[in-house]
Amino acid sequence: MSGNIQLLDDTLARTREEGRAALIAYLPAGFPTVEGSIEAIKAVLDAGADVVEVGLPHSDPVLDGPVIQTADDIALRGGLKIADVLRTVREAHQATGKPVLVMTYWNPVDRYGVDRFAQELAEAGGAGCILPDLPVQEADLWREHAAKHGLATVFVVAPSSRDARLAEITAAGSGFVYAASLMGVTGTRDSVGEQARALVERTRAAGKLPVCVGIGVSSAAQAAEVAEFADGVIVGSAFVKRMLDAPDAAAGVEAVRALAAELAEGVRRTG
Repeated sequence: MSGNIQLLDDTLARTREEGRAALIAYLPAGFPTVEGSIEAIKAVLDAGADVVEVGLPHSDPVLDGPVIQTADDIALRGGLKIADVLRTVREAHQATGKPVLVMTYWNPVDRYGVDRFAQELAEAGGAGCILPDLPVQEADLWREHAAKHGLATVFVVAPSSRDARLAEITAAGSGFVYAASLMGVTGTRDSVGEQARALVERTRAAGKLPVCVGIGVSSAAQAAEVAEFADGVIVGSAFVKRMLDAPDAAAGVEAVRALAAELAEGVRRTG
């Protein structure tokens, strides 16, 4: 069975035709429980997110700030397995028909087996992987199996990335490029900043992939700001924080549903 890279490509093409940025939501699998994470992910997709990234919790999440680290720790303490992550992908995609990616560090994929992981992710209906710590020059093995199974390979670029590096990454990647809006770990910020705009412009000049901006976006106003210059707006920590702050799992689901609706309105603002 082939994965859903085409669905991802079609979704980003459709939002571009609509004259807006895509809303891409991130939530970790297994937080607060496997069932709870599935319900939260379905809620954000139903409320207006175009794409979702399912986080594969890791004990050393080098890109993630304290909010996501807290959620990852809860998931891991709950005994989360890769099979649970794949189940989350499957149920979210089957329920909504929308593209679902996995965001994971390389070590769990390598230990699980590269082809096994790619095959099972494709069978679950996954659209691809975001691999923040896999250098492009070491990605041939993953890219080979991802292509074989119809999965996107999304690389992360940062304001420090040189133009030659951006060209290398856009040539090797597929789906879209994840542009980190600033140097540092994930988390909400008061301002996304001009670094993000400049990075999007440089990345677009280096290749043909859509460029989606993450790190720091937490409000409809910030989503609207980023949507003016990016192909997609990625929001993670703000969703996780809503769930952490909720008094119970049901309230957490409603909180992320409400935030998704606000952000979906934000990416549709013009002028």
